[in-house]
Amino acid sequence: MSAPTAPARRDLHAEVTAKILAALEAGATTYAFPWHHVPGPPRNIVSRRPYRGINTLLLWLTGHAQGYATPLWATFRQWRELGHFVRAGERATTVIFWKTRPGPDADQDHHAGGADPDTASATTRRPFLARAYAVFNAAQVEGFHPPTLPVLLDTARDADAERFFANLPLTVHHGGDAAYYQPATDSIHLPPFSRFRDAEAYYATRGHESIHATGAPHRLVRNLTGRFGSEAYAVEELIAELGAAFLCADLGLSPEPRPDHAGYIASWLKVLRSDTRAIFTAAGMAQAAVDWLHERRPDPPAPAGQKRNLSTTASAPSRQRGPFLRDYGFETRPGHAGRSWPRDSLHARQS
Repeated sequence: MSAPTAPARRDLHAEVTAKILAALEAGATTYAFPWHHVPGPPRNIVSRRPYRGINTLLLWLTGHAQGYATPLWATFRQWRELGHFVRAGERATTVIFWKTRPGPDADQDHHAGGADPDTASATTRRPFLARAYAVFNAAQVEGFHPPTLPVLLDTARDADAERFFANLPLTVHHGGDAAYYQPATDSIHLPPFSRFRDAEAYYATRGHESIHATGAPHRLVRNLTGRFGSEAYAVEELIAELGAAFLCADLGLSPEPRPDHAGYIASWLKVLRSDTRAIFTAAGMAQAAVDWLHERRPDPPAPAGQKRNLSTTASAPSRQRGPFLRDYGFETRPGHAGRSWPRDSLHARQS
């Protein structure tokens, strides 16, 4: 009698890449992708920690496809322990945790995709094991009603974004007809504020350019030529696209679809089809860039008579504290290296 055949090993990288490819292909004609329609950073309802990197993207994809309005997730067991039950027939969404193999932290799970082996430094890199977990959105659960968020006026949201960007250690120049990061002078260049359609469009573009700036040699040293060769420039744009989406979600803003990315979409599809780890690398680098921005800006003072909430257990506390984030029950308040910016972000202009 022959030995039983071992079950085929699950290829998580291929599964995730297939989902991202489908989203890119679906949005290729409108330049609008699921991360342009997000209700906020996805969080685990029990730990209150934000999902990170590739898992942020995966949960946004599912949330957008299913029309989930609440970015709260948990495993079947976690929902049950809270006294709620996942409805029969509901399908889970896979998230990935990285577990290091033998070493000082061999038993450490890196929460929500925050430690991607593809973005670990050479000095700290150890073998990683990807572990899949199944989670369900609050909309798939019986009897759970998320708390109502306080309404945040546009003026308050924009003031928070203005304070955030103003406190970053980045040089920004306004003027001219293009939005871009200039590596030679280590400076961000933006059209005048008045040229944008609204404040949200301005901050989304500024966030995109700020992500580019984090890759400088004296910051995160993001050199993609060795890994991606001739497609390095397009991959850098994908990192800035994802990073801007992560940052905008943190700030309560809506990322802007960018028609000027039409020329990159084909390259993104080409890279992802040929390298199933590429989207993990891009999302991990985007997350690292957002973390860098959060960690470098000074914390603003708390309003008079109000204590700042400094309690946190997240692996990246900067995404969970301060007045910039608005989340369900967790806090009470809360761009691009090319030579143009999205036309639909601006007031009408002559073509």
